[in-house]
Order: sequence, then C-alpha cells, then structure tokens
Amino acid sequence: MARNRWLWGCALLLVGTVATVALAFLVVNMALSGDRPAWGGLGGRVGLVEVFGEIDDSDAIVAQIERLDRDASVRAVVVRLDSPGGGVAASQEIYEALGKLHDDKKPVVASFAGVAASGAYYIACAADSIVSNPGTLTGSIGVIMSFPNTEELFRKVGIRLEVIKTGKFKDVGSIWRPMTADERELLQGVLTNVYDQFVDAIVDGRGMDREDVLPYADGRVFSGDQALEYGFVDRLGDLDDAIDMAAKLGGIRGEPTIVRKERHKVSLLDLLDEKMNQVGEAAGFSSMGPRLEYRLR
Repeated sequence: MARNRWLWGCALLLVGTVATVALAFLVVNMALSGDRPAWGGLGGRVGLVEVFGEIDDSDAIVAQIERLDRDASVRAVVVRLDSPGGGVAASQEIYEALGKLHDDKKPVVASFAGVAASGAYYIACAADSIVSNPGTLTGSIGVIMSFPNTEELFRKVGIRLEVIKTGKFKDVGSIWRPMTADERELLQGVLTNVYDQFVDAIVDGRGMDREDVLPYADGRVFSGDQALEYGFVDRLGDLDDAIDMAAKLGGIRGEPTIVRKERHKVSLLDLLDEKMNQVGEAAGFSSMGPRLEYRLR
C-alpha cells in the first residue's frame, strides 16, 4: 500500500512538472514572438495590431498580422490606426495582409484614434467594419509626389550639374532644374493611376459606389462624425467598442483576451531622427528619393 502511494505521488509530481514546463515554454515563446499574453478573458482571443505614425515600412506590421493569422486561438483582429499615412507600397502591403485574414474567416475591425488619414484610411478599407471617434481627422484620399527645385540656390553659389542620360525622362524630378511639361504630364499619369487604385480599394472594401466616393476623394479631410455621414466609417466609438465588435464578429462569448505586440521604446535620438526626416520630406527631400505617398500633408 505504501509503495502504491509512493508511485502515485511520483506520477503526480511528474505530471505537475511537465505541465509547469509546458506553461513556461508557452509564455517564453509568446514573449520572444513579440506577443503579450493577457490572461483575463476566458471567451477567446482578439489580436490587436497598432499602426502609429508615418507608414514608411510594412515588414514588422505584416509579420505581426501573419502571426495572428497562423494562431488558431485568435478569432478576430482589431487594427488601431493613428497615422497620417505614408508610402503607397507600404500601405498597400498592410492592406493586403489584412485582406488575407478573410481567407481564414477571421473578421477585422479598424479603430481610428486621433488621425487616420490617406494611407491609414486605405488600410482600414480592408476591415469588415470601421469604428471612428467623432473628432478623428480622416479622409485625405489622394496621392502626392514632391520634388524640391533648388535651381536658384545653386545658381547663387555657382554650382552647375552636367547630366548625361539615355532618355529624356531619365532625370525626371531633378532638383537642379524646373520640370518640363512632358515630365509633368508623365508623372500626372502615374499619380492618376495610383489614385484610381485608392478609389478602387474604397469601392471594393466599403461596398460604396464610385460616384459616391469621388466627391470626397479630392484630398480633403473630414472628421469622424462627417465620415459616418458620408459613409466612410460604420459607427462612432473608441477602441473598446472596436474590440467588443471584433469579439462578437469572431463568435467570442465573454470578455476576450487581447493579444498585442509590445511597443518599442523610442529613444531621444530616434525622435530627433524622425523629426529631421519629417522636415526633409516636407521640403521634398528624402534619403529614398522621390516616392509616391498616400499621406496627409
């Protein structure tokens, strides 16, 4: 009898040890993956993706969305937007990544913070529903490309640039001279094409008629309250409202568990570098060269 009790005790100890190790492995794995487990809810898990500031690079956000897509325990996703937009390609890549969640039947709800304009609104069009604060600054539907013209400045300091090229458009957007009529026509055609892609995303994602979109797709901004009136958002509310909506769409009962990536700590040097880049981009300079932007100016 004593021997049997000893064996049962050893078995229970072994099971407890395995369970503890498994739980520790799960927590460490989630921490390394950048996800923060929140154990408060028992009904299910809602992923929270945050798109804050300039949309310059999509890699980290797309990777986070793909992790949430692979996680079978995540039933729905909320994308929180507080951004004036940014690069066209980066905005489109995040939009496409959110769209792939629909293939796995995971609903997406967009939540607007202070600003959700241009490229940020483009991203939101991939959502099943958009929730905005009444005072959110949104809209700015359009595309822009900026070039500085420093011809007069370099003429004053006696600097000239000699260019050898293989075609008349090879140095389009040069900062050393004014833009020609042919160059302006060429670039306007490119911008018009990318603008049409933006409008198409709204028509497809929002289920709106093109004729209802175009009157407001001239770069103007409007409040969240106006966006609801015009049909560009579905309801007014805050982040909690968006999470509740996502949970319901995902079939989650009870309070959901929120899965989010830990925010990166920004240093003073990072802030200074960001501000200097913003000043340069506002003047038309960029280390990446000219680029198309879905961005609020």
